[in-house]
Amino acid sequence: MSVLVYTESDKGKFKKNALEAASYAHKVAQEVGGSVTAVTINTEDDATLGNYGVSKVLKVSNGQLDTFNAKAYANVLTQAAQADGAKVIIVSSSADTKFLAPILAAKLSAGYVPNVVAAPESTSPFVVKRTAFSNKGFAHTEISSDVKIIGVSNNAYGIHENGGSANVEDFSPSLSGADFAVKSIEVDKVVGKATIADADIVVSGGRGLKGPENWGMVEELADVLGAATACSKPVSDLGWRPHGEHVGQTGKPVASNLYIAIGISGAIQHLAGVSASKTKVVINNDPEAPFFKAADYGIVGDAFEVVPKLIEKLKEFKAQNA
Repeated sequence: MSVLVYTESDKGKFKKNALEAASYAHKVAQEVGGSVTAVTINTEDDATLGNYGVSKVLKVSNGQLDTFNAKAYANVLTQAAQADGAKVIIVSSSADTKFLAPILAAKLSAGYVPNVVAAPESTSPFVVKRTAFSNKGFAHTEISSDVKIIGVSNNAYGIHENGGSANVEDFSPSLSGADFAVKSIEVDKVVGKATIADADIVVSGGRGLKGPENWGMVEELADVLGAATACSKPVSDLGWRPHGEHVGQTGKPVASNLYIAIGISGAIQHLAGVSASKTKVVINNDPEAPFFKAADYGIVGDAFEVVPKLIEKLKEFKAQNA
């Protein structure tokens, strides 16, 4: 049985979630007795996917696909799945793939389960474990359709190298003007910094920072930790930070290994969007802030005193271990 994996990329480079999805696909292929075929779109170094369990790469080179388009990408994957006879399709759980996967599922009459956090519990019947109730619980879901689509949560399964190799084949799907009926006018991306989606550590600030002029310490802490910066919804609504940094249920979901919340009280929508992070640290001067109930570690104190001291200690630690 062929297992197909869509490997996301940005400007020709594979995203971290692409390697995690490939690793997960390799595990599924081992369990069902098949091989892994990856679909790449306008990428470089496709053969390196072999190191993560991919046997074959269907390489798509099409300038019209430089910008993500859910309908067009779903058509590409539909044709790839049909050409390869794939019965299991693996994608990440990014914002793009959560837009793409339902379209793909409709085209293939497939069952789609997003936010999967572990290898399949069984393959006959096909049962996977996923987060539910805004990450407050887990659901064990059986996929009974002939074709199955699995969305793997970021940082849930991990990246696993196996030293394999992959054969790269050119693949030219048939696309029409109807696939590009919806067009992206502008894509605003953070440049030169770790992105929220790929970062192992995210440092986030809220209204407790009092104004955009105080964001320097958040950025400095993020630089020391090699982290991405983020913010709560009120902060982006006020224009203190770009909307691309807004995390939470109505913004970008966060599934980092470490999430540090500074001056964020912890509204239920924010907590729902970051609860998949493995370790959550909150710094707030209000001991009754809801975030303390959800955090693994908490510091009750003035962020303007705590954060500079934290930065100082981290710099000392890094200097001693350089």
